[in-house]
Amino acid sequence: MKNKVYSLALRFRRKYFGTIAFRLHAHSTVLANHINPDEKLLYVFCGQKGYSNREIFSSCVVVLTNERIMIATKRVLWGYFLTTVTPDLFNDLKVQSGMLFGRVIIDTAKEKIIISNLSNSSLREVETAISTYMNKEKGKFKVKD
Repeated sequence: MKNKVYSLALRFRRKYFGTIAFRLHAHSTVLANHINPDEKLLYVFCGQKGYSNREIFSSCVVVLTNERIMIATKRVLWGYFLTTVTPDLFNDLKVQSGMLFGRVIIDTAKEKIIISNLSNSSLREVETAISTYMNKEKGKFKVKD
């Protein structure tokens, strides 16, 4: 699984070469260790976790699986950060395009997760992947009257 996450993150980085992301292999390893055996990878992208375009040392890899969204950042010395968003906690998605870079803001019930320093040309693909997935999954949680 580790090689698949890494290869998809690297493919995204090469396709949208304006995106700023470092240490993809380390971040992908964290994700591969937390993806359940029965989960399927749907989409992988990378960027910087945080609002500011100047924070270029907070790279992360984001994975959409058939069960959740996962964001991982491997720390330089030891440890890592892992954030998981399940469809029932997802509220909204906001896309912002700037002069050089764009950002995606995933609004959940508890926090806003910001992935920045994305190539402007990647924003449409990332938005489509997340929106399509969440609309499909959130439909399963609607209460029937």
